[in-house]
Amino acid sequence: MTQEQAKKEILELTDRINYYNDLYYQESVSEISDFEFDQLLERLISLEKQYPEYNFSDSPSHRVGGTITKNFETVIHKYPMLSLGNTYSEEELLDFDKRVIKGLEGDAPEYFCELKFDGVALSLTYENGVLVQAVTRGDGTKGDNITANAKTIRTIPLKLKGDDIPQEFEVRGEAFMPSAVFKLLNEQRAANGEELLANPRNTASGTLKMQDSAVVAARKIDCYMYNLLGAEKNIKTHEASIKTIESWGFNVSPTYKLCKSISEVLDYIKEWEEKRKTLPVDTDGIVIKVNSLDHQEILGFTAKSPRWAIAYKYKTESASTILKDITYQVGRTGAITPVAELEPVLLAGTTVKRASLHNANEIARLDIRIGDTVYVEKGGEIIPKVTGVDTTFRKSDSKEHIYITHCPECGSELVREESEASHYCPNTENCPPQITGRILHFIHRKAMDIDSMGEQTIKLLYTEGLVKNIGDLYNLKYEQVVQLEGFKELSSKNLIDGIAKSKEAPFENVLFGMGIRFVGRTVAEKLVACFKNIDALMSASLEELMEVPEIGERIAQSLVSYFNNPKNRVLIEKLKDAGLNFEINEDDYQLAGDSLKDMSFVISGVFEKYGRDELKELIKSHGGKVVSSISAKLDYLVAGEKMGPAKLEKAAKLNIKIISEAEFDKMINL
Repeated sequence: MTQEQAKKEILELTDRINYYNDLYYQESVSEISDFEFDQLLERLISLEKQYPEYNFSDSPSHRVGGTITKNFETVIHKYPMLSLGNTYSEEELLDFDKRVIKGLEGDAPEYFCELKFDGVALSLTYENGVLVQAVTRGDGTKGDNITANAKTIRTIPLKLKGDDIPQEFEVRGEAFMPSAVFKLLNEQRAANGEELLANPRNTASGTLKMQDSAVVAARKIDCYMYNLLGAEKNIKTHEASIKTIESWGFNVSPTYKLCKSISEVLDYIKEWEEKRKTLPVDTDGIVIKVNSLDHQEILGFTAKSPRWAIAYKYKTESASTILKDITYQVGRTGAITPVAELEPVLLAGTTVKRASLHNANEIARLDIRIGDTVYVEKGGEIIPKVTGVDTTFRKSDSKEHIYITHCPECGSELVREESEASHYCPNTENCPPQITGRILHFIHRKAMDIDSMGEQTIKLLYTEGLVKNIGDLYNLKYEQVVQLEGFKELSSKNLIDGIAKSKEAPFENVLFGMGIRFVGRTVAEKLVACFKNIDALMSASLEELMEVPEIGERIAQSLVSYFNNPKNRVLIEKLKDAGLNFEINEDDYQLAGDSLKDMSFVISGVFEKYGRDELKELIKSHGGKVVSSISAKLDYLVAGEKMGPAKLEKAAKLNIKIISEAEFDKMINL
């Protein structure tokens, strides 16, 4: 076969496969069998391997995955991905309608209604009709580039069809795991003796962040699109934009409706309250948008959400069942969590066997007893919660539940601080779930990122006496690992290599990974930026710690207590000897200048020249500090477009200097 012949066959196969894909996913029609389709795909993949120069970015072969992504690039959103305000009643929705009409100076708006799917928000960028980038919502300002994984989603077009497609635009949607796929996946895990996945939404989120796109492809994630950005020149309504992306080949849920008034919106909400349960994906409400794009522009945004859209949330589903027992879990910090063991009950599409009881106060408030009939809600949480007790079914001989006094794992007497709701096991050194929990936290992606190690491996290493604390990880030898059950030469090598590579993690990752109580990732970054090395941090007084922006007394006291413990200091020395980073690389923190030295800033709104993260870095690089809230101690509020009025009002009341993007540039001499 010549190169020209190969190219011709590759293009023909691509067209045929795309045709069958569109037919199946857009019109639910299968013209050929699965076997025939797989044969075509295998032929295409084979040719692309022989002639890699013709493996184009929009090839349907990318649907099967295979790309390995060790680290997901952070991407700043061109248009911030804002959240929606929520409403839970008809009265609140009528109030929203009144605010919209007032904002439009009496004009009566049309509303576009669509179901709110419980998935993962994605932003897709297309150039010349080809998918070039897929990014998660992240914090709304920036997200992770998951393009390789998004290409495995069959309903996301790799190349668009139709005419008049803009040179570049963005479309947004919700990726989700269909309920049937989730159910089958859990059945397979149960058959293999693996822990069951919590819910479709979390599973979809975790799947899209997997490093092997072939595994993502096997999970059969789906996606509904609901928004078009950057291509609205000749489009006047949201409805028109939806019909446009439908014509380009995007998958849009056919459940949307244009409503002429708020009363029609209410009818739509009632229509779908029960009907939504027949859909292939979980939903938790309705999104209502002002249809006219001109009206949307007039109404504008608050700091967090558009004024022209709102989400109506249906009442959380509840079910009743029998409380069989109350068990207790021990977390990595020693916190004790009581768990209700239930007669299995179907709730929101999944079978619930366990539910959170939170703490001793909640058990006492509910007066919950073993054998009671209890109400369970799933309110978007991983573990459902018990919300009430039906005492009419309570047996006459039922006894008040007595909260445990000793740790269920190590037998230590529990303690409870006056200001805390939870009980704690104080045996931090020898309580097994605390030890394994701390190690699991240490290997977290945002800490040491040891991806070759998981929860079961940690438990095995602990049980075998090889690892008793995070420092022991760096003493592990290949010869020890390869002898463990389930480990072979390659998996053992990967584990040892992964641990060795983690030594490259920066100081803030190490500090976060150490699991000091109340020290999350953001707090770790602020401490590292202020103290530069572990010795300075360990010797800091309570008062010095509290001078760090956003470090309060609770966090400062936790740090002092941790560093005053001699065993923790020994552990830090052990980690130092292992080669971990306990100081910042000064080159990374080289100041561009000191024009903002000792000044504090709050950033709010959308900016023409900078992303919010860019502004933060500029402030830090010129000696300034970025804080999240406005107080009398603040020096400047950097105000962008579409910022909320509340911050402006508070800044004005406190006589805080409010500056524009241009004025900020002048301060740093740009």
